[in-house]
Amino acid sequence: MSRFFIFVGIVLLLSVYAAARVILRWPLAEEHWALAWSVAALLCLLPFVGPVGDRLWFSRLRKNRSGVLLAGALDWVSYTVFGILSILIAYELAVDVVTLPWTWLMPPLERSAFDQWLLAGIVAAVAVTTVVGLWEGTRRPGVLRVTIPLRNLPGRFDGFTIAQVSDLHVGPTIRARRTRQVVESVNELQPDLIALTGDFVDGPVRELASEVAPLADLVASCGVFYITGNHEQYWNAPEWMTEFRRLGATVLVNEHRLIARGDATIVLAGVSDYSTRSLRAPYQSDPKAALHGAPANLVRILLAHQPASYLEAEAAGVDLQLSGHTHAGQYFPFNLLIRYFQRYYKGLNRHGGMWIYVNRGTGYWGPPLRAGVPAEITLITLRREAGPPNE
Repeated sequence: MSRFFIFVGIVLLLSVYAAARVILRWPLAEEHWALAWSVAALLCLLPFVGPVGDRLWFSRLRKNRSGVLLAGALDWVSYTVFGILSILIAYELAVDVVTLPWTWLMPPLERSAFDQWLLAGIVAAVAVTTVVGLWEGTRRPGVLRVTIPLRNLPGRFDGFTIAQVSDLHVGPTIRARRTRQVVESVNELQPDLIALTGDFVDGPVRELASEVAPLADLVASCGVFYITGNHEQYWNAPEWMTEFRRLGATVLVNEHRLIARGDATIVLAGVSDYSTRSLRAPYQSDPKAALHGAPANLVRILLAHQPASYLEAEAAGVDLQLSGHTHAGQYFPFNLLIRYFQRYYKGLNRHGGMWIYVNRGTGYWGPPLRAGVPAEITLITLRREAGPPNE
């Protein structure tokens, strides 16, 4: 809880900073000071309406059609404003770092004119980023095709396909329509196996069961496999695991299954989210436990929501780790900053003798924006690597 209040405090401070910088650059601010700060206060508080409402009172609103529409509208406004403010904060910080040292040396009239030009440029940049982000965030996710060579892959598995879906985040602004789109796109690919790598929900089972229900229509000859992400931990992970089993998925909680093709076999393992390392077994994330008892010398594929599991995965002898979580930053300019927080944050990566693939996310979290970071459904094709792996 203390972390939550620290986060809220930081967001509020940054929002007030951004609002103050906009107001100081606005030439009519002195004439409309009260109005300007009233609007700024409203915009600073709006991002909290959605998250707080979803947890405290939107469930009561959604008991009739008008309430569903009202709660949905409040969520869309709240999370979109949150996105706009986050972009504005980033742009204002960047502009101030670059310009403040020398703008303060300008004569007052020149500084005022320059500030007005800066304000116009910042507003235009925020508007363009938001519009592009909304378009990319709400359109149907595209399919990204990736080929991964694996040493010791049995010949029968050469060309084996895995459709990976990650970070769908069904909840306030992602509903059954998006879920159905994803299911249709995945089934069109006719994959051999489907991997659902966590963060599929942002809410309790009682409210979102109907919104994830289309996932029951996923079809793959070797099955559908699901692991939890950190967001399932926020919304009663055991209940969601039960729900995903009801939908026909095999839920992997620090365990593995043997995937057979003819007389050949590979190992598919899955761990609970990296954030559960402080919990007790069986929910504590543990790649070693997930692979305990797996036959030696078989190709090992691990589903781990956070790429941060890579060190423990490597120690457990994993050949390929499939992850999500990072959203690759989700939207500009945060896609430029994510690399400073995650070593492996998107696409195909090599760590020692192990491959790590990080899905950019099939949905989005919070703001319905994906500017410059399109959502993806990944179709992974496994290929037999003849020689030693590339280091």
